[in-house]
Amino acid sequence: MKKVTFKTIFRYTLPVMTGYLVLGMGYGIYSTKSGYGFWWVLGASVFVYAGSMQFVLVELLKSQASFITTCITTLMVNARHLFYGISMIDRYKGAGNKKLYLIHSLTDETYSLLCNDMETPLPKYTFYFLVSLFDHLYWIIGSVLGAIIGQSIAFNSAGIEFSMTALFVSVFVEQWLSTKNHLPSLIGLVGSIVCLLLFGQENFLIPSMILIGALLLGSKQYNERRIEDA
Repeated sequence: MKKVTFKTIFRYTLPVMTGYLVLGMGYGIYSTKSGYGFWWVLGASVFVYAGSMQFVLVELLKSQASFITTCITTLMVNARHLFYGISMIDRYKGAGNKKLYLIHSLTDETYSLLCNDMETPLPKYTFYFLVSLFDHLYWIIGSVLGAIIGQSIAFNSAGIEFSMTALFVSVFVEQWLSTKNHLPSLIGLVGSIVCLLLFGQENFLIPSMILIGALLLGSKQYNERRIEDA
């Protein structure tokens, strides 16, 4: 049973593993090349576990940003997780002592996997927990490997922080190819571009999340009314 469980979770999270190992290594290398060693990388990947924010955090530390600046930046970079959390309230309602970890480990990619409603013989909350844990471990392993490489091998690491952008692009393409309904993807893409043009690169994230959330809610209500009228 344990072998079956391991294989099921591993195969389901395999796409995330391939991305997280590479991106985690990128983060580990970037951190060590910026002056932050192995233990810093390990601690950040275990307790912060925020993907793109971990890259940004290195820059904030290097520039000796204030606590307030760090808090505001973190809120802006990870504002999308507010909407993830709201949409997962019902799914996590009965998770018991697993709930805190499920909240901590809810990344973009884990959210995408858990929203697919895969059929599994495992209890629902056990499945959620193991998917979240495996994804977290992939990130930790990748980060640690990157830290070891960054401390052991001398090379030019310029541009390595772009790896997180590459992951978001690959996730978008995967979502587009795996579903026939492209409306949510188009809403996210167009909403982000509009807010980027209106508010600029530094301030577009929160407005775009609000706009996308409102449009998705509106489209859902519109579809429900059409079904009722039919």
